[in-house]
Amino acid sequence: MLQHLTIDPEFASKIPPLREEEMKQLEENILADGVVINPLIVWNGVIVDGHNRYHILQQHPEIQFTTYEKQFPDRYAAISWICKNQLGRRNLTPQQFKYLIGQQYDAEKLAERFRGNQYTSVERSGCGQNVHNQNPERTAEKIARENNLNEKYVRRAGHFAQGVDAAEEAVPGIKQEILTGSIKPTEKAVAAIAKAPLEERPALVQQLRQTKEPDKPKEKPTPKRSAAETLQAIQDISDNMLQSNGEIDADDICAELEDALDTMIFRWDTCLENNKELRSACRDGIRSLTDKGIQYLKEMRRTT
Repeated sequence: MLQHLTIDPEFASKIPPLREEEMKQLEENILADGVVINPLIVWNGVIVDGHNRYHILQQHPEIQFTTYEKQFPDRYAAISWICKNQLGRRNLTPQQFKYLIGQQYDAEKLAERFRGNQYTSVERSGCGQNVHNQNPERTAEKIARENNLNEKYVRRAGHFAQGVDAAEEAVPGIKQEILTGSIKPTEKAVAAIAKAPLEERPALVQQLRQTKEPDKPKEKPTPKRSAAETLQAIQDISDNMLQSNGEIDADDICAELEDALDTMIFRWDTCLENNKELRSACRDGIRSLTDKGIQYLKEMRRTT
């Protein structure tokens, strides 16, 4: 008989959903093994890791599984752990990665505030010792250090995550579109959703969808572009990006460039980490690309 476990909607919402083919493959693996090999992680009967496996188990109650009880001081710590655990997945999109960083940041801020209030209450009552750190490492700095990120990226990720959740509350389903990359709104546009009045959010969410590329009719194959034509096409696209129209300021430019750099670093790290056996085979190509990047950045520094 299937053991009853509780699914906390807030916990479940932090976990990037599997694509349809990934979910199908997971189900096939479980049915082939006849057992769920990895235990479901729970906290007081609430699932913190294993939501997809539990969903499959509900369809196949004859499958055996085990649970592992993990202890957390509060639900904020549980959310932080969920985010950190999911950040170890290999197939995250940059948007999913940023969302998880932002969720971890918000959860740990709330945890610090909650515990700080506890300590303050103790101190005001005149009982106990002052157990609150006088100069603790700031939350954004800690998360940035743990994930080899920039502190500003962590703070922006917090605003991005809040915007994603606000958008999903206004128009269910938009979160999946944003995090899978099927639409590509700017980070600033997503973050603005959380700051807007509730009645304005549905219209703003629809504006996010305008960034989705429309389906194009099938066309006959066109001749392959020359290198010069390709570079010119890239230049034409670049010339139209973030043009000054009175709505873009210096902070927007810096944030966009930093986001592009963070995305590049994330993609390089992910690609090389997931293909360690091929790194030696493409060593010359990697060195050539890094030389090209270094030269570009040196030139950029010299001219700015």
